[in-house]
Amino acid sequence: MLAAAIARAGIEAVYSYGGRTRAPADQPLPTRIGGFGGVSGLADYIRREGITHVIDATHPFAAEMSRNAVEACAETATPLIALERPPWTKAPGDNWIEVTDVSAAVAALPEAPAKVFLAIGRQHIAPFANKPQHTYSLRFVDPPEAPLPFAADVIVSRGPFTFDSELDLLHGRGIGWIVARNSGGDGARAKIDAARMLGLPVMMISRPELPERLRVESVAEIMQWLGHSTRLGA
Repeated sequence: MLAAAIARAGIEAVYSYGGRTRAPADQPLPTRIGGFGGVSGLADYIRREGITHVIDATHPFAAEMSRNAVEACAETATPLIALERPPWTKAPGDNWIEVTDVSAAVAALPEAPAKVFLAIGRQHIAPFANKPQHTYSLRFVDPPEAPLPFAADVIVSRGPFTFDSELDLLHGRGIGWIVARNSGGDGARAKIDAARMLGLPVMMISRPELPERLRVESVAEIMQWLGHSTRLGA
């Protein structure tokens, strides 16, 4: 939605992907893929490309990128705004166990063997090898390129997911626990709604602490902030 709005407005922009997904979704803007090389690399890119505004539209758990953006924009005196979807909030019937990070989620899982759906991305699964008694189901956008740290049922699929499909997944695999990050938004919420319907406990990992920065929750607010005569990095 953001890239489409920027393209429709005729704003000169660059859309940047981190490179973790092998086949990222196409965007209606010129696209770059890969990291910048930390704060100094991002600051160099901003100067070299004549970037005048930066939008941090990364995943709410991409904390390193968000922190780097704050520092690089401060170093280059570049205006920065974050587009951050609101986190999910508990609804009646939700059985959430709220934890601070992945390590806390591992510790909070039961000792008795259970079937666990890890909806957290492949970069964060290694700590769960400390509880190998569980049967894990994982869902990735791309097939894993390297051996996993434990035996698991791997589902390769790209969202958004529907309530019915998530209900089928959880019920069909006999899932007893879900581990999820509180990423918010609609694209991944269906599993939370399906868990409520089935009465399943959800280990909900809280968002990381990030530096203070200008933050909004809608594309309309981003466009209002931008104006229409900028060159920006998204």
